[in-house]
Amino acid sequence: MLSDLPRDLAEDVLVRLPMTSMRAVRLVCKNWNTLFKDESFTKHIVQTKAAAAAMDFLAVMVMNDRVYLMSVNLHGIDPSINHLGKLVSLTDSAQVDISVVYHCDGLLLCITRDLTRFVVWNPYCGQTRWFEPISRQSWDIYAIGYENSKSCRSYKVLRFCELSSKDIRYELYYINSKSPRDMTNPITIFPDWDIQFYARGVSLKGNTYWFAQEMCLGGDKEEGKTRYQDFLISFDFAKERFGPRLSLPFHSFMEETVTLSSVRDEQLAVLFQQDDTLHMEIWITTKIEPEAVSWSKKLLAVDMRPIYDFPIGDIAGSFFVDEEKKVAVVFDIDMRDTYTEMGSYAYIIGEDGYFKKVDLGEPSKEYSFPIMCSYVPGLVQIKRPARGSKRKRREKEKKQIIEYL
Repeated sequence: MLSDLPRDLAEDVLVRLPMTSMRAVRLVCKNWNTLFKDESFTKHIVQTKAAAAAMDFLAVMVMNDRVYLMSVNLHGIDPSINHLGKLVSLTDSAQVDISVVYHCDGLLLCITRDLTRFVVWNPYCGQTRWFEPISRQSWDIYAIGYENSKSCRSYKVLRFCELSSKDIRYELYYINSKSPRDMTNPITIFPDWDIQFYARGVSLKGNTYWFAQEMCLGGDKEEGKTRYQDFLISFDFAKERFGPRLSLPFHSFMEETVTLSSVRDEQLAVLFQQDDTLHMEIWITTKIEPEAVSWSKKLLAVDMRPIYDFPIGDIAGSFFVDEEKKVAVVFDIDMRDTYTEMGSYAYIIGEDGYFKKVDLGEPSKEYSFPIMCSYVPGLVQIKRPARGSKRKRREKEKKQIIEYL
């Protein structure tokens, strides 16, 4: 029987299984479930997966409200993208509709389509923790990050929204907390910058960065276009506050595409595309901190018009890069498909005109765009709130809603 296998043989079998099978494997027998709770074994699994990820990029993607794990192989003559499976271990309900996902240190932050709640999820460990926002807005922006302490990392979720054209309210939710006080009271600030509601922040070294523009009634005009001051804005999860403006190596117009990605959780990459010429370029930082940034030379500069005559979308245009090969993989829809059922594609773009379009095999429904983030398995444990605190927490939430709405 499987449960009678010697430990070394069981480890050799289990380490070869894909990430999408881990939940099912733990249900096979008590011995295997116990093995997955062994820290030395789980470290071995993660190290093995990380070594494999050095050859194949892992990506988590939301398509049609479901979460998928993808493998991207850029090593070889013909790069390829493969579905590894659907991630279904949101144990509360496998039918929860997810609109967007963020990654930080092996944790996924998933926002439900109806915006009534969100979940922090470690797919590898099969652990989840659900949160209900203390208030509800039409459009909220989320981020996940952490604060380093002497003994461990303290993981947090940031949620903020515009109350008006001049002020923003934000709150923090503490993932590791077992206390009823697992969130802050809402804080209102009056920034001189604006982050678009569809912008997805990128977690890097525990902090999150967004593309932002100056908040003003009008910008500089040039050939009928409006140019605003543009820059990066960060949120420092240790200091629990937004940082100063960080410079970009270009200036964009209001209608142009700017989107962010991370490189090995060490550097930030930014994709910029002009809407008229379709010229696309990608830059990578040499240094990035909440209060300082410096940029390398352009990693990639491509004239996209001869190969794809539509601009990459702000909403769907998530991407990642292979710095060594100078290749970018951009995930988007194809605007030339019918509007009610648009195709979901990956565009592999390299130097010297290299271009490959990969059909992801999942037609995108109306108003549903493929949203991707890179993923590396991790061992972060998600703590459950203490028993008996649920009623107190709900009473606190109701009180906060009355006070701050």
